[in-house]
Amino acid sequence: MEPKNQVNLPIFFSIGIPAYKAKFLKECIDSIFAQTYTNFELIIVNDASPENIDEIVHQYSDERIQYYVNIQNVGAEHVVDNWNKCLSYAKGDYFILMGDDDKMEPQYLDEFTKLIDKYPDLNVYHCRSYIINEESQKIALTRSWPEFESVYDNMWHRINYCRNQYISDFVYKRNVLVEQGGFYKLPLAWASDDISAYIAMKNKGIAHINIPLLNYRVNAQTISLTGSPKLKLKAVLLEEKWFLSFLKQVPEKDIDKIIHSSICKTKSVFFYERKVFFIVQLLNEQFMKNLLFWLINGKKNGVTKRVVYKAFLIFIKVQDSFISKLLLDYEK
Repeated sequence: MEPKNQVNLPIFFSIGIPAYKAKFLKECIDSIFAQTYTNFELIIVNDASPENIDEIVHQYSDERIQYYVNIQNVGAEHVVDNWNKCLSYAKGDYFILMGDDDKMEPQYLDEFTKLIDKYPDLNVYHCRSYIINEESQKIALTRSWPEFESVYDNMWHRINYCRNQYISDFVYKRNVLVEQGGFYKLPLAWASDDISAYIAMKNKGIAHINIPLLNYRVNAQTISLTGSPKLKLKAVLLEEKWFLSFLKQVPEKDIDKIIHSSICKTKSVFFYERKVFFIVQLLNEQFMKNLLFWLINGKKNGVTKRVVYKAFLIFIKVQDSFISKLLLDYEK
């Protein structure tokens, strides 16, 4: 498949796919080559996958594809390294990171060119998304946003659980993303997409398209649904550390000051709930060992005794409910 238009121009979009799972990769690539706007390059970095990534990629002869294979697997814990490897190969003005199981709507790139033309000075842009299942059926839709907002508005909505957003529904000005050190690295890429976007929109804000342009796939292999609770807790503690540093600077605009103040009050509850959630998971893995560890070492690791006690109570309540159900089933 050859480009139909926009030929002989500097590359406008670089699309990176850090590939490991083969199951939906062809759907992902096909959706990119079905774009109505064709001035892009596609960078695929195979993370030493044991699956048939080579076979899928070699079905395409399009000159816009760059294909690389890691000698050694980066792995889920350090997956952001592979995100940044995709970025390192990019030459386009704007960069998009696609999940290897997600899909673009045909007008994805076209609509983003219009938004970029309207807000050329911004560093990051965003779109609404469909949620799809393993059969590629559209089962849900992310919420609408205002066309433009500040980083504080965006952050407030995220920590108050008002929005879902994904790495592939963001478009970055490539040179700015590179200058900020690439995607912000946290274990398992937990909150890496959020923090990377916050950094990019810090001074100029973010523009949004309310047309759903991405199909984000929910499946059993999604990182947010898998992975070590210990690593996720570590990521949450590092995320909290970043938030505390970011919020030290009070914004100048009155409206942002009010939102900033609200975030400062809300963030404690946000991170408290996240810590409790993962401590419960750790207690479920090894109850006594993890309970003693976090009671003794929690404070120096950013986890208070209040968090541990709350997690303990939730764990006991869940166990009691489970045992009660077993007894009821036995009596039947």
